[in-house]
Amino acid sequence: MTLSRVYKQKNLFYGGLIVVLVILVAVLAPLIAPFDPINDADLMSAELPPDAVHWFGTDSHGRDAFSRVLYGAQVSLSVGLITQVINTIIGVSLGLVAGYFGRFWDELIMGATNIMLSIPVIVFALAIMSALGPGLFNIYLALGLTNWSYTCRLTRAQVLSVKKSEYVNAAVVLGYSKTSIIFGQIMPNVLGPVLVIATLGCAEAILMEASLSFLGLGAQPPMPSWGGMLSSARDLFFTAPWLSIFPGLAIFVTVLGLNLFGDGLRDILDPRNVLKSSG
Repeated sequence: MTLSRVYKQKNLFYGGLIVVLVILVAVLAPLIAPFDPINDADLMSAELPPDAVHWFGTDSHGRDAFSRVLYGAQVSLSVGLITQVINTIIGVSLGLVAGYFGRFWDELIMGATNIMLSIPVIVFALAIMSALGPGLFNIYLALGLTNWSYTCRLTRAQVLSVKKSEYVNAAVVLGYSKTSIIFGQIMPNVLGPVLVIATLGCAEAILMEASLSFLGLGAQPPMPSWGGMLSSARDLFFTAPWLSIFPGLAIFVTVLGLNLFGDGLRDILDPRNVLKSSG
């Protein structure tokens, strides 16, 4: 994958720029933020509109909204990354087992996958959150354990295709163990599509976290969270609209960047596009 190919894929290029920018904002938030997002509260400065000092205005507690939006990126990106790592591990593991061993394991795993696909992820997440209670750690568990089904089905389909290839048959003839064949021969060839699904899943997880935080089940105040900021600002939309606009824009831009990056990654990893570019 050369830089020229990346630049030609506009979705990948611009989506990647947005993602890198959001990551830098999250990592450098302690250096960029002009105020402490939690402790620098001043009720005398509550609900101030954007100005030269408070670029995004202040919230109902007098805290700087710009600083809180910057720190909110840490929460959203951590949710997207951690939950997708959990989903990918579960989905890839089950997909490898179902696709390679087949029969009983295939029927069992695909049955569980169909059940997961028949119920919206948000319903599963709400059920888990109602049992575990609100909090950021519980969101990691709720979203990490409920959104692996697409990864599982994709991995299984890829394994069914790859395990019939000549190099896998050669490994079997040479006496390679099943573990070596699965992780050494098959798994590296199914990670491309899985990576695309994981990237798109990060965007979905960020939206889910915002939804749960909006309902009061996510990161708890005073921790800055984009969804939590929207929740606390919903009654102030007509008097202090900036408290809803800026966190909403942050969610929009981040999800847009991840979706563009995922789409571009899918295009650049498509074998048909690789053949066209090489030709």
